[in-house]
Parts: sequence; structure tokens; C-alpha cells
Amino acid sequence: MEFFRIHKTIPFMRHALVLNIVSFATFALAVFFLFHRGLHLSVEFTGGTVMEVAYKQSADIGKVRDAIGKLGYPDVQVQSYGSSENIQIRLPAQKGMSSDQQSAQVMQALKSVDESATQRGIEVVGPQVGEELTTNGMKALAMVVVGIMIYLAFRFEWKFALATVLANLHDVVIILGFFAFFQWEFSLAVLAAVLAVLGYSVNESVVIFDRIRENFRRYRKMTTTEIIDNAITSTISRTIITHGSTQLVVLSMFFFGGPTLHYFALALTIGICFGIYSSCFVAAAIAMWLGIKREDLVKGGPTKRDGESEDDPNAGAVV
Repeated sequence: MEFFRIHKTIPFMRHALVLNIVSFATFALAVFFLFHRGLHLSVEFTGGTVMEVAYKQSADIGKVRDAIGKLGYPDVQVQSYGSSENIQIRLPAQKGMSSDQQSAQVMQALKSVDESATQRGIEVVGPQVGEELTTNGMKALAMVVVGIMIYLAFRFEWKFALATVLANLHDVVIILGFFAFFQWEFSLAVLAAVLAVLGYSVNESVVIFDRIRENFRRYRKMTTTEIIDNAITSTISRTIITHGSTQLVVLSMFFFGGPTLHYFALALTIGICFGIYSSCFVAAAIAMWLGIKREDLVKGGPTKRDGESEDDPNAGAVV
């Protein structure tokens, strides 16, 4: 399946230096905001109070969130819990206020909106639990990165592995930079989105690198730069279809999933956009600058498909 045919290779690598300077500047800004502002961590990481509230009828989550927001909790997490009559509220810790005082204040606000509101339970999430979640989250991220490097080193070559990991870390840091700059809440759901983006970016890089290896086998007279340009050009149709369809699902979660999925979908949207960019331009350019060559990927002699010429730079440029 394809949207269009490209009969002439687009010289992407001609602009690799400019594109990567822009990437480095964006990456540096993201790092600056991460250190300068830091992440706005959710209750799971910082500790706080988790309340369960029941209603006699379906709870209006929007009104509940507005009522609690007036108490000074603008980013409070409110979601259905088990049924539409039960909700779960996650409150960040407040200095000078115990969890009992917080819950009493919240219940008073909820009863002013709906007198049927009844508190069913309360749980305190301590900072020790938050620290454990933070540590485990960083461990998960590190294990994913190491796993990616090992996989790519075996499947391709260490230069590709290093290029892909650098490009993927570029995506992750930029996502975190967005959350630090705008002070969006960073929750476990957002962490899951970041890990998903890592896998998503790797998939795009693998597709391009597979085509690069195939081109090295097919085209003996093309330079490395021409090989990479042809590989990116020949996968554009596939990229538009896969990433476009994925983004449609993510946008549906963003617009219709409610506040619970808002930041999750936002992180995925940023990751998908930068994942395409980094796989096509950052990873491929770094691999080129590391000096990849035909001998790195092709162990046997070069081959070509039946009916194709070695000198045709655009043969097979359709996904």
C-alpha cells in the first residue's frame, strides 16, 4: 500500500549538518529546562493522598475536578474507579496540612456540589514509595536503552546501535524538556508513554537501516550518502501510513480521552513527531559520520533483484 511514488531520490543528507545543529540546540534547551525548572512530578512520585469517593448516581468528574481545583489543586487527578458512581482522587502533599485535613477539606467541597458524596477510603502515599517509583522508572529506562543497543549491535553493527541510542535519547530528553518547560504533570502514564516512544523510534530506525543494508547489497556504485538518501526516500510512503494512522489514534485519546489520558497522549504526540525526525535525520546522519560502509553490513558479495540495474539509483524506491 502506498500514497505516492517517488522517482527521484531526495538528498536528505545534504542538509544533515543544519538539521542536527537544530537538534542539538533543541536538546540543549531541553536539558537546561530540566535542570532549571525540573519536572512537575505527580502524586505517585512525590507522595500524597489517594481518596475514594462514592456517589448515589454517576459522578460528574468535571464538576468534581473544578470543585477541588478551587481549593488550590489545579492538576488534581480524578478518575472513575470500578464504576461510574465511584471515583478516585489523587492529591499532592501540602505543607502544613495532614492527609486527614486534606480529605476533610476536599469532602466539604464535594458535598457543596453533591450532598450524596461519601468518602469510602483514604490512602497515604509516602515519599519513600515515590522515591522507589522514581528509581524503578529510571532503571526501566536504562534497561530499555541497553536492550536496544544489544539488539541493534547483533542485527546490524555497533555504529548503527550507537546512532540509534543517541537519537532515541534525543527524543526522550526533548519530551522531558517539554514537560519541564510547560510544567505539565509527569506521571506514571507519561513514563509509560516515554518508554513506548523509545520502542516506536527504534522500529522506524530499524526500517531505515534495513533499507540501507539492502541498498548496499544492490547498488555497488552508489556512495554511502546516496545509499542513505535512497533508503529514507524509499520508506517515506510507509512512514506516512504507519505514523499517520498511529497519530490518529493518539489524537482521539488526546481530544476524547479526558484529563486522565491527556498528558499520556501529549507525550506520545511529541514523541512520534520527534521520533520520525530523529530516525530519518539524526540517527542516519550520526551513522554516516561514524563512517558506516558496505563492508560493515554486507558480508557476502553484492546482489541485486531480477530486472534491476546496479546503476539505477531509484530502483525499488517504492514501499
